[in-house]
Amino acid sequence: MAKKNSGVNLFKFRVIMDTEEDVFRDIEIETESNFDSLHKALLDAFDFEQGEMASFYLSDEEWSKGLEISLMDMGGVDEDSLSMSTTLLSDMVMKPGDKILYVYDFMRMWIFYIELIEVKKDKPSTIYPRVALAFGDAPSQDSKEFQDMFEADVVGAGLSDLDDDGEEEDEFGEDDSIFDEDEFDGSYTYDNE
Repeated sequence: MAKKNSGVNLFKFRVIMDTEEDVFRDIEIETESNFDSLHKALLDAFDFEQGEMASFYLSDEEWSKGLEISLMDMGGVDEDSLSMSTTLLSDMVMKPGDKILYVYDFMRMWIFYIELIEVKKDKPSTIYPRVALAFGDAPSQDSKEFQDMFEADVVGAGLSDLDDDGEEEDEFGEDDSIFDEDEFDGSYTYDNE
């Protein structure tokens, strides 16, 4: 929840929505806030409603997914998992240029690119978190079509023409590596290994 404090450090994040139009928000939030507070601030900033699954992923210069910080505590499933409610921003984000991916609604796959652009002191009597700058109109939360999660990951990774073994398939879905070229005599055989 937003609160008034004085003399605390703030993170200023630039949050860019993955849309055709340029849409971004600069969000200021206290460094000692948890990821759940950032999650709620993002939804408010883009006029999205709560209620869908979400995760943050620490990222690098190429925006690769790194360590996951999930909305729900997955402790029983994965001992190394982190949850938004128990993980502080200051424990994961250190300096301007640090990057985080935020994925909201795993069926629609809303993706936000978050970069820390400044660490600064708060302004007296200002309520945080807050949107310091808004650019562009965010689309409606329901405007994006549902996506198959596996298909979205595969297509996004450029792997859509690969079979289960990572081999390229031809237009009929056949694996080119199954032909034994040494034994090709007008017919072909499948290598069952």
